[in-house]
Amino acid sequence: MRLVSGPPGPRVVLDGRPVTVLSSANYLGLADHPRVREAAADAVRRWGASAGAARPGVGTMLIHRRLEEGLAGFLRSPAALLAGSGYLAALAAVASLGRAGTTILVDELACPALADACRLARGEAVAYHHGDAEQVAWELQAGRAGRGPEPALVVTEAVFARDGDVAPLAELCEAVRRGGARLVVDESHAIGCLGPGGRGALAEAGLDGEADVVVCSLGTALGSYGGVIAGDAAVLREVAAGASALAGSAAPSPPASAAALAALGQLGDGHRRVAKLQANAGIMRDALAGEGLEVTGSETQVMSLAAADDAAARRFCAAALEEGVVVEPIAPPALAEGDPRVRMAVMSSHSGPELVAAARALGRAAQRRVTGLYDAESRLAA
Repeated sequence: MRLVSGPPGPRVVLDGRPVTVLSSANYLGLADHPRVREAAADAVRRWGASAGAARPGVGTMLIHRRLEEGLAGFLRSPAALLAGSGYLAALAAVASLGRAGTTILVDELACPALADACRLARGEAVAYHHGDAEQVAWELQAGRAGRGPEPALVVTEAVFARDGDVAPLAELCEAVRRGGARLVVDESHAIGCLGPGGRGALAEAGLDGEADVVVCSLGTALGSYGGVIAGDAAVLREVAAGASALAGSAAPSPPASAAALAALGQLGDGHRRVAKLQANAGIMRDALAGEGLEVTGSETQVMSLAAADDAAARRFCAAALEEGVVVEPIAPPALAEGDPRVRMAVMSSHSGPELVAAARALGRAAQRRVTGLYDAESRLAA
């Protein structure tokens, strides 16, 4: 594990060397915001460093309730339920609703948390082609998903952590409504980044309240740690009753919860970081294109470069680090055939010139013999 000295930001000291970070999910730069740090420090003094127990036991504290109320209001959801992490939130929601007799339709490029949740659920998981709402509609109307004893469950990311593209949420909502199914949407990489006030991709599409369950990590744009499950109170009671992921893990710590609440306040105050993030994403895409580096389908702050194989992706990341830029290879999707990628993400706290310089450094990295030029299919060559 490489060692970062100091707080997270657009530039850090990594193993003793200053670098530009294009691999952080601290999209709005709130992890080091003074009010967020102050809220976390105050929470330690008032409530201690740990909740000391799981949520269903004696692990629910006043700060948890306040954060749940804040998140429910922000997401325009009737209720919200905290989990120890975004991973556990996904696991709790999908595993408890995807019980035996349920067909779970999941996007083949869903993040590892959703893929693991679908595999661990007792229902039958079926991967559908990436972003193919027509296939989902067919499965719900005429396929096996429409013939089970339980309502089918459709699971997708809102913004895909792999390539930064946005799911066809309107079409999925329509398919779910017509097919009598339930929809679970992971907004982890959309919260704080899209929609009015940063309320996410569902809000951006005018679909507030259309998903049965929204799950989200608090460790991305909200700059903290933990996860949330949002939806109707009856659905959340169902999740809480059947989720070993909640009963078997400690509640989020008071400092992390207070930090997330303070970060939420920064968004609620109409902060301009969301617009800056979207502008920075456009700058980075244009700068990469100017270097001959084509991102794959990105519409957001997350973007990726296709590679010939995993080794080529790792070599490119190593060459980029030598040029002073941190990007990351990502594992092949768990539910689809391997398709190697180098992933990067911008932050609102990056400056435009900083992103242009980083793109130039990545262009130099791509030209190195150890990495190889792009091949005829615009992939980092083996």
